[in-house]
This record gives sequence, structure tokens and C-alpha cells, in this order.
Amino acid sequence: MSMFGDGLDQAVQKAFTRPIPKSAGAQMRYLVKQLKGTKAVAQMLRVSQRTVERYVKDQIKKPRPDLAARIEREVKARWQPQIRAKAREQAASTGGIVIDTRARLGYTAPIGSTDQDRIRHLTVALPPQYAARLFDAQEAGASDRELKEIAAEALKEVYFQDGGRRAGSLEEVRFTDIEHLEFDL
Repeated sequence: MSMFGDGLDQAVQKAFTRPIPKSAGAQMRYLVKQLKGTKAVAQMLRVSQRTVERYVKDQIKKPRPDLAARIEREVKARWQPQIRAKAREQAASTGGIVIDTRARLGYTAPIGSTDQDRIRHLTVALPPQYAARLFDAQEAGASDRELKEIAAEALKEVYFQDGGRRAGSLEEVRFTDIEHLEFDL
């Protein structure tokens, strides 16, 4: 599980205008329609094609918990792609993104400053260019570490340096021991 990738996905999912289908059969029918066939859905969910067909016909109504989670995750990943794209575009162009985190934050600075890491709870509005960088990196398949580096750079500029008004000699921000991370558009 990718903490940063999942957090960005959840932020975008808050923009959905309609809820995802509730029942397993409706979710399976949606996936079959999106992937154009039961065989592709079966391979993606790692179940038999016959099992998918039974869900589509409502012969099976209650999937086991691990399969239910996989089905829901795949439906959410494909649900309302135009709304998802619009929300990302708005965040990347005008709105920006809000990061709410509780993590150990510290920085590298010249000798004589207090650069001790400590647990901080921050809720910071990041400018649109950082939202664009986060979403572009996520779409390009960036790892969680790369997304964390972008977020640390954004926190350095917005929180620690206040857009260039203070801490000009700050070199690097350390963003570790993340206890909580949430994004909002």
C-alpha cells in the first residue's frame, strides 16, 4: 500500500458526484462493462471467469472480505474518470492541495541553528504547482519515496521558508515517521 498514492486517490475521490455501486453484483457488472469482458475482470481480480459470471447474474451476493476489498478498490479506481480528471486539473491549476500530516519533521541548516527533528502536526495549503507535481508524478508511476520527497520540498517552501520570507539558508527537510497523512482538494 502506498501511503502518498492512496492519500492522493482519496482526495480526488471526495470530488465524486455519485457514490460507487453498493452491491457486489453491481460493482462486478460495472467492471465487466469497463474492461469489456468477464475474462479480463477475472484475471484482474484473480478469480475464475465463472465466479465473475455468477456475480454478474447475482447468483453470488456476498464476496469474501479480501475479494470485496479488491472489487471496491478497482471500481473506485475507474469510477467517474472525467470528474477525477477535472478535480486534478483544478487542483493543479488554481486550487492547490491541502496536506494534513502528523510526522517527524526536521531540516538540514547551517551550524548554530536548532535543526532537531520533532513530531509536528501540520495542516498546510500547498500551492497549485506542488499539486500538479504530485499528480503528475503519481500518474507517471512514482514510488512513495518520490512522492514523499515532493511533499517534503513543498513543506520546506511553504511551511519552513514561508515562501522565501524566512529561513533562506534551509537546505533540506526530513519528513519521516509518518503517523497520519491526508490530502484534500
